[in-house]
Amino acid sequence: MTVALASQLREGTKKSHTMAENTGFVSCFLKGVVDKATYRELIADLYFVYSAMEDEISRLSKEGHPVISLIGFKELNRRETLEQDLAFYFGQDWLNVFKVSSSAKAYGERIRFIANTQPELLIGHHYTRYIGDLSGGQILRRIAQKAMNITGENGLKFYDFDQINDQKEFKLKYSQTLNLLPIDQETADLIVEEANLAFKYNMDMFQELEGSLIAAIGKLLFSFFTQKSRRGSTESV
Repeated sequence: MTVALASQLREGTKKSHTMAENTGFVSCFLKGVVDKATYRELIADLYFVYSAMEDEISRLSKEGHPVISLIGFKELNRRETLEQDLAFYFGQDWLNVFKVSSSAKAYGERIRFIANTQPELLIGHHYTRYIGDLSGGQILRRIAQKAMNITGENGLKFYDFDQINDQKEFKLKYSQTLNLLPIDQETADLIVEEANLAFKYNMDMFQELEGSLIAAIGKLLFSFFTQKSRRGSTESV
């Protein structure tokens, strides 16, 4: 028996999706308010999360897991692109320099935990992250490029899905795959629940990043008003 998992995930995570988009960090990002220091923290967090996901999905696929092996689309993998971005922002020694937030660590630990206890639940995280990145990636890429004044391709590789020629066609194939997974309704319900938890982990990461972004904005404002004050003092002499 198959279940319509794709539509259940879409409908069952609408509220969480809206909540995530309305976090301070994402709201600022969408408005073009993002700096390189905060963005590279985001990239570091995502690298930790995607490394956990891709490690576990690869392992389970090689072991022939009846469900996970069906959704392990290698063309979605983000670790290599994130490594390129990390090298751009932190330098070639990025592996010994970058730091990961406590919320990203908790996120990665959750992924590894369910991979060893209830592997089917990984689908909730897989759907939330990969399809979200694929759907809104190009918009976020343009915003980030303009906000951080980046020219060329370097620093934004995360948004490149070079192995996917037709994103609309791929998302259709992905949805069809979800709907044909050999799971029952009880498992589908648990996957939707886990997808909502995935959004919660993402929001926790965004909340930590929000603190860094606010600090960065504060420094910019302080610099702006300091320079303005100095110009005013010079003009009055």
